[in-house]
Amino acid sequence: MLEPKYKRVILKLSGEALGGNKGFGLDEETLISIAEQIKKIVQLGVQIAVVVGGGNFWRGRSSKTMDRATADYMGMLATVINSLALQDALESVNVPTRVQTAIEMKEVAEPYIRRKAISHLNKNIVVIFAAGTGNPFFSTDTTAALRAAEIEAEIILLAKKVDAVYDSDPLMNTSAKKLDEISYIDVLNKGLGVMDATAASLCMDNKIPIHVFGLSEPGNMIKAIYGEKIGTLVR
Repeated sequence: MLEPKYKRVILKLSGEALGGNKGFGLDEETLISIAEQIKKIVQLGVQIAVVVGGGNFWRGRSSKTMDRATADYMGMLATVINSLALQDALESVNVPTRVQTAIEMKEVAEPYIRRKAISHLNKNIVVIFAAGTGNPFFSTDTTAALRAAEIEAEIILLAKKVDAVYDSDPLMNTSAKKLDEISYIDVLNKGLGVMDATAASLCMDNKIPIHVFGLSEPGNMIKAIYGEKIGTLVR
């Protein structure tokens, strides 16, 4: 029987992904589908931590009049809503889960403590990192890169609506070419939109590969865990 390629991973989910086809709010069927896929990964003995965006409720950067720091803090709170929803979905399929927040809110979640997070992972408990880094001006992509470095994750699984990285926007250009593999430097120099520059630089500095794939295909998470050639690998 094949062994998973990775033992500890970070799964980065966009907030829009939790909204299903609507892309806004929470879609319960989508939440359960994601929870079932994560459950299969846990059953393989893989330690998994999750970072969720908040774009299905609020995108701070899209505000033209609001103070940027205020808008970003609102976005962090949106990620907490998503994290609690994902925790509920995971526990409904009997996957033990802890939410850790970078902004303390002890009534609903644990504060982020690196050693405690690693302890949970070693017990096969899924850890969801919420509220970003706790600082404005940093995206949840950067959170994923930072937490991956801190917990010594072997890879970031970047589950997106688009099934891979392309040389241009496939929604705007029907001739866009899919890229099977690309370097961090090319992501930065070509502005390919895999993740923001801060996150990509952090991954490059810490030699953390990024596997980009489509979330809409239910088996893709498992395929990524086995190291199958789907989507795009950034390294």
